[in-house]
Amino acid sequence: MAKKPTLEDIVSLAKRRGFIYSGSEIYGGFSGTFDYGPLGVALKRNIEALWWKRFVTDREDMYGIDAAILMNPKAWEASGHVSGFSDPMVECANCKGRFRADHIEDANVCPSCGKKGTLGEAKQFNMMFKTKAGATDDESATVYLRPETAGGMFLNFKNVVDSFHPKLPFGLAQIGKAFRNEIAPREFVFRAREFEQMEVEYFVRPDAWEAAFEEWHGIMHSFAKELGLPKENLHDLEVGEGDRAHYSSRTIDFEFDFPFGRKELWGLAYRTDFDLLAHEKTSGVTLRYLDEDTKEKVTPHVVEPTFGLGRTMLAVLSTAYTEDEIGGEPRSYLKLPVVLAPYRVAVFPLLKNKPELVAKAREVFSLLKKASIVAVFDDNGNIGKRYRRQDEIGTPACITIDFDTLGETPELKDTVTLRDRDSGEQERILISELVARCSA
Repeated sequence: MAKKPTLEDIVSLAKRRGFIYSGSEIYGGFSGTFDYGPLGVALKRNIEALWWKRFVTDREDMYGIDAAILMNPKAWEASGHVSGFSDPMVECANCKGRFRADHIEDANVCPSCGKKGTLGEAKQFNMMFKTKAGATDDESATVYLRPETAGGMFLNFKNVVDSFHPKLPFGLAQIGKAFRNEIAPREFVFRAREFEQMEVEYFVRPDAWEAAFEEWHGIMHSFAKELGLPKENLHDLEVGEGDRAHYSSRTIDFEFDFPFGRKELWGLAYRTDFDLLAHEKTSGVTLRYLDEDTKEKVTPHVVEPTFGLGRTMLAVLSTAYTEDEIGGEPRSYLKLPVVLAPYRVAVFPLLKNKPELVAKAREVFSLLKKASIVAVFDDNGNIGKRYRRQDEIGTPACITIDFDTLGETPELKDTVTLRDRDSGEQERILISELVARCSA
């Protein structure tokens, strides 16, 4: 049986290979923040691109939005976030540590200092970050960093309807930053204070929400398959009434078996007409949909598939992390789907001190780059170390230019060695066939 990775395995690889770093690390860090390194940015962008393609550009009923992070604070009052977006917090009288009450296993013992009977009563803690806008410094200048991307899409519902006259059902989609002042950030990027969401608000007729809900339920499972997430590691949890968000009448949590246990990965919520009615009441602006054929006015209901990008990336890394033996030696590698890998292919000269090999390798590298294939040139260390390095960052294939490429063996002239990441198997292939093979 394959070894399941620990969170420490993932964190170590992520830092060592330039996927994810702790935020502000040279100053001792800043809890709940993370910086994405070069390979992390590439993996993140590939997940975003796949999501955008599947949820927006492959469809005819979706419209992209990129709303402002700062909004009129009345928007968050109308949505219920100012009064109700909170978690229960307890404080230890001994060490002054603060914790989410619903995350403490023994309510009588401080999880930090271990003292008994020192935890106070739970108090509600609003998780929105406050800041000031403008030159004044009183309460009238208070604004919030958005705790979810959904708010900006509801505020732009009328704009999109007026600009594009879409037919129901239709959706708005956005990828963007959100901010939550988590009481106790933990488990790497799983629970962070600054994160990215990929989110859809899908507007339907009131009597059509159930069909739309089931459709999106299936689409989300299909997306999980494209990401390479095993079906057996993904679980649907029907969220009970007392545990749903204040705006939701039905919610399914997509839970995933992370290295630290089964936790929420994505969510699918039926938000009814809560948001449009709330903003209509507060703003005084009519937020109805006019059917231009029947002249019927309706307040659409909303089905919301939402994806945390950091959690998705963590699930992908946890799934892809693999340990095995190749050539009698142990190795760890990322068995990433080709569409997600930071590099599609790596190009090596067999020896870096042979100018003729380097020149030919550079020629092959340029050929791939001109064909828009994401490639990396690597001549650092011996060939074995290069293979291991590329395996560990998930590069699906490696191309080696050797003396046979240059014609030392005449029948192998203008061929290269193409090595597969997962099996380690190698084959000779003509340079002229590389673009087609590496584009597949």
